[in-house]
Amino acid sequence: MADIREYIQNHILYLDGGMGTLLQKRGLKPGELPERWNISHPEIITELQKSYYDAGSNVIYTNTFGANSLKFDDEELTAIIHGAIDVARAARDASTGTQEKFIALDIGPMGRLLAPYGDMPFDEAVEVYAKTVKIGAEYGVDLIFIETMNDSYDTKAALLAAKENSDLPVFVTNAYGEDGKLMTGASPAAMIAMLEGMHADAIGANCSLGPKQLKGVVEEYVKYASVPVILKPNAGLPRSVDGETVYDVFPDEFASLMDEFAQMGVRGLGGCCGTTPDYIRATVQKTAPKMAQYVSENPLTDKEITFISSYTHAVEFKDSPILIGERINPTGKKRFKQALRDEDIDYILGEGLRQQDAGAHVLDVNVGLPEIDEPKLLDRVTCELQAIIDLPLQIDTTDPVAMEAALRHYNGKALINSVNGKQEIMDVIFPLVAKYGGLVVALTLDEDGIPESAERRVEIARNIINEAAKYGIGKKDLLFDTLAMTISADTKAALATLKSLHVIRHELGCHTSLGVSNISFGLPARELVTSTFFALALEEGLSAAIMNPHSQEMMKVYFTYRALHDLDENCMDYIGFADSYVPAASSNVGGTVTGTAGQAGSAGQGGLAAGQGASGQGGPDPGAASGSSEGQVSPLKRAIIKGLKDQAANITKELIAGGRASLDIVNEEIIPALDTVGQGFEAKKMYLPQLLMSAEASQSAFEVIKADMLAHPGEQVSRGKFVIATVHGDIHDIGKNIVKLIMENYGFEVFDLGKDVPPEDVVAEAKRTGAPIVGLSALMTTTVPAMEETIKLLKEQLPDVKTVVGGAVLTQEYADAIGADFYAKDAMATVRYALDVVGD
Repeated sequence: MADIREYIQNHILYLDGGMGTLLQKRGLKPGELPERWNISHPEIITELQKSYYDAGSNVIYTNTFGANSLKFDDEELTAIIHGAIDVARAARDASTGTQEKFIALDIGPMGRLLAPYGDMPFDEAVEVYAKTVKIGAEYGVDLIFIETMNDSYDTKAALLAAKENSDLPVFVTNAYGEDGKLMTGASPAAMIAMLEGMHADAIGANCSLGPKQLKGVVEEYVKYASVPVILKPNAGLPRSVDGETVYDVFPDEFASLMDEFAQMGVRGLGGCCGTTPDYIRATVQKTAPKMAQYVSENPLTDKEITFISSYTHAVEFKDSPILIGERINPTGKKRFKQALRDEDIDYILGEGLRQQDAGAHVLDVNVGLPEIDEPKLLDRVTCELQAIIDLPLQIDTTDPVAMEAALRHYNGKALINSVNGKQEIMDVIFPLVAKYGGLVVALTLDEDGIPESAERRVEIARNIINEAAKYGIGKKDLLFDTLAMTISADTKAALATLKSLHVIRHELGCHTSLGVSNISFGLPARELVTSTFFALALEEGLSAAIMNPHSQEMMKVYFTYRALHDLDENCMDYIGFADSYVPAASSNVGGTVTGTAGQAGSAGQGGLAAGQGASGQGGPDPGAASGSSEGQVSPLKRAIIKGLKDQAANITKELIAGGRASLDIVNEEIIPALDTVGQGFEAKKMYLPQLLMSAEASQSAFEVIKADMLAHPGEQVSRGKFVIATVHGDIHDIGKNIVKLIMENYGFEVFDLGKDVPPEDVVAEAKRTGAPIVGLSALMTTTVPAMEETIKLLKEQLPDVKTVVGGAVLTQEYADAIGADFYAKDAMATVRYALDVVGD
């Protein structure tokens, strides 16, 4: 049998189609777990999978989408996975198709949101996925297929489990929404950066939408991905007809659309919800005759894109300079050192937020002090920063244990500081980069120290490039620092730095970075020297600078350089900066920039951010008002908007102690702050993690208020009662938990029945509580009938109770067909509807 990684290099790889709807037609009952059919109905699974092979599929996914240790005990999990592989083998052996055939261990999402946004620790998620991987890999499959992942962190956990527990090829596809983002906000470029960094063998998109709706996502993948791109769309959008789920795109149209994607360079073609063997057969018949042409016209080549990512977006190192904020670093900062000793996380987060508001694109994170537990604190600070800030981070440490801890839990592809030409350092750092992915800063020094000559620094750079290649790390993932040394000690120091920088950028073809402020150490009016050196370095090809984004002199160079080099369309960013610029004659040279957030550059090229605004979204920061990086909002509102839990609680205590009434705090501070975040979320300027962290912050404030109300009975904050459940047969409760949290923060009393809840239990709870609204969630197509049954029972027994439904498989038309009163596309839509129902 061919190696699938080699096969996809020269062929279009045909995947299978949907399974859930086919199983429903064969008798799968609402609430019944399809994975158990591997044991109870193996002949049906074999028949369905054989039909896909017969239709031309190269790859069949095992019937293990939801097979994990959260659903099944170890004994049953093993039996289910073994049974799934057995029936897939039987299907392969029975098929009359002559094409290459592969069996993929199918791994779907757990349905739990990972910390800090949910309750599952990252390492626990890795363990859950690892159990499934080990069982499948040991029993024998050809590859692992991680699919339908709607969260970047969950995706990383699954991929890490696959890589740590097998040597099989791993393909990964994510489920994107109508806005072209994952549920938690990641763009395709962000996922490409992370997944390629972790050496996924093929990547792409599946589920959620039809082929037409996924076109923009696919275009971004084809543009930026160096590995093969995969697409498994739904058969259009679903609706319910006479109790049966049907889709609006039929096989011939589906095949024509897939043919267009094949022409664009997509190498893996298949289907998801609603597709059948007829869809795959039509796709094969449409594209196979032109396979050689499509493959030759779209060869798989390394795009040589240098980028890093956060949980929302990627930042590309290209023409526009990247600003790396240097303030989260104890060097020369007495107050910051004390914050590290005290583990004053709020102070550290504040430094990050201020740099984001000032225009940094990336934040350097260094917590190195001799007297602290650096691995523990660096890991914590990295996670805490990512919880409230969407900028990529630079993990800055000389401790490899601390570096690995932070990289393991980093959500995205990090900037890593640093490696150098010392063999012992490369031996330690490069394996970490190869495992977790990252763009690594490479210092041009070695065992002999920092060379005085530019030529020797370039020679060290060449050695680093050669050594990195042994680990599969290309030049695009090396960011060379040619070491700025103070000119007060050696007036020729800047010349060697600039010369070596020029050669590395323009002759070796690598990107570069500098800690520019080092050049002026020991001199008066340092910013005059530093900013001029910054300008000179940019002209020589500097890609990124570790700098103070509050420095007006440095930002002046940045904005004028971009305007003069045609990197600022219509000079709009420069004009925005100039509007807030305070000339040196009327301010200190070291003054700070006081413009609005998001000022450091416009949106980058395509799906990437290149010199993009501080928020990472190219739009204004909802927590900042014009004219101030802190914004014209109250301290409590700002703490909630920024997701600062401890700060929100402390400010609330101070307000109550100062005589502010609890209800006034709720109505004048907390709810308006949540509305601001909600509006940003609905406008796609903020994403789910920011919404959740703001909700957590408001919840911290509410806890203080509840305690005060217990001491002063009579005040009431409840807006009404709300029952919520994930429907029978569905154990995915991410959406439900998000809605619960947001509803509680808007003052509703929420009765959460959990997941896999029978219709009778939902009705009973609605009767018991007298709630006027019931919310129902479903992720899987196979569980929508249970949702319809629940709604029907509610209408029969409680006709005045309103039902609101949501979930990845639902649409407005689908919700209407099953009798729901309201379709909520997200948590905020549920809040708006509930407020209307209760008349608030």
